[in-house]
Amino acid sequence: MALLGLPGAAYLYQGQELGLPEVDVPVQAPVDPMWARGGVCRDGTRVPLPWTEDGARNVGFSVAETAADPWLPVPEGWGAHAVQRQQQDATSALSLTKAALELRRQLWKNEVFTADDGGIWRVKAGNLLICERNEHFHVAVAIGTEPKQLPAGTVLLSAAPLAADGWRQPNNAAWVLQD
Repeated sequence: MALLGLPGAAYLYQGQELGLPEVDVPVQAPVDPMWARGGVCRDGTRVPLPWTEDGARNVGFSVAETAADPWLPVPEGWGAHAVQRQQQDATSALSLTKAALELRRQLWKNEVFTADDGGIWRVKAGNLLICERNEHFHVAVAIGTEPKQLPAGTVLLSAAPLAADGWRQPNNAAWVLQD
């Protein structure tokens, strides 16, 4: 979510919209050519996307009765991250990503975001990283373990609920429009 508020192009890689973690691929399973060439394996981010919670059916990645096994094994418990589940949860990573993408489009349309946006980076109170995209829009990321107060303004989007006093939970981000 923080990345989508920064200046420049944004890329979402397979599974980021679902908040998928990188997984450990069993030693006998790597298929990445980089593994054979140098022992570097990217397969932990290339496992099948979980579409449904049904683990018996490759979490919806392939539902044909005669479907072959996917090229990488489906991790244990992968259905907990399923699209099917996240579409029903307004607080899911998928819902947050959709909201961020829609808000990003609106901010461009309303010229809050411009091609001239730069980005001034500041660290406040030791653990609050702020990117001042322009004079109107800031991305704030609480990078420590203690809650931090957001910059003054209207919170447009937050990765986690805000406290009544406006303090951020640690390890979260918010988009703030300056008043």
